[in-house]
Amino acid sequence: MPDEIAKMLEVSVDSVYRRMRGEKVITLDELHMLCSNYKISLDQMMNIQTGAFLFQGNLIDSKNLRFDAYLTGNMHNMAYFRSFKQTDFYYLCKDIPIFYHCHSRELAAFKYFFWLGTLFFFPDFRNKKVNFDEYPDNLFEIGKKTLDLYYNMDSYEIWTLESLNSTLRQVEYYVESKMFNDNRDALKVYEALQVCMEHIENQADLGYSYRYDDPEKKPMGKFHLYFNEIVLLDNSMMIIMDGNKMGLVPHTAANYMMTRDMAFCENYYRYIQNLMKRSMLMSEIGEKERARFFRLMRDKINGRKNALKL
Repeated sequence: MPDEIAKMLEVSVDSVYRRMRGEKVITLDELHMLCSNYKISLDQMMNIQTGAFLFQGNLIDSKNLRFDAYLTGNMHNMAYFRSFKQTDFYYLCKDIPIFYHCHSRELAAFKYFFWLGTLFFFPDFRNKKVNFDEYPDNLFEIGKKTLDLYYNMDSYEIWTLESLNSTLRQVEYYVESKMFNDNRDALKVYEALQVCMEHIENQADLGYSYRYDDPEKKPMGKFHLYFNEIVLLDNSMMIIMDGNKMGLVPHTAANYMMTRDMAFCENYYRYIQNLMKRSMLMSEIGEKERARFFRLMRDKINGRKNALKL
């Protein structure tokens, strides 16, 4: 470390040691170089209370970030979260959790075309119809690995009756805009949603996650499913890794900002705990409410399926 810092600051190694021992004061210019190089927030490091919160993240952008790089970054983040001895993952589900998109190729492909063509205006996807065969295999494999990492963590998902509506409206919009080659492709997306809902319901019944393609349903992470009927959720997340908290805040549809800011994370954690107290636990117990909730989810999907002109 002293050798690397000496090269950066253009001083001798002995001079670095004097700074480390506190015998020589680090100048503001040197501190700026160190913080910039190692991407360290001086406010956060010195716990300066400015009332500001520091976030970081990457942005899906047709010019600056390819979609495969975005998905790979998500997978690496999940692998980092999973590397701790104990990881608890909290998800406030305004929409279907993003990881479940890779529960099937049809659902993953639809989200791929919708995001790049409709939300982020990638030039190659403007007015491009959904084509499952054009969805890259490598993207689906990255998504499946990310979902597998999520299954391996203890998760707490809070759903509402609105949680499915966003995806259903997106599919309906594409049907009305003639963005499917055939309405049978839209039917495949609806059927994929039904299979996904069935899998989530089974996980709630068992109280643990398992791979959707595992007929033996071998246990992975613990699964806690809550139903809330009073609060409109926002797709934000909190990850607690061996007691250390990190918040993930969504913006511009699929993008997320991450923060370890202690004040923000502690406040957000208290909010989640209060929200869970005002929600109904549907995993393992709450069989009657769980059956009612998923029946309503199936009815929503069936209503859209029946409205299709095939």
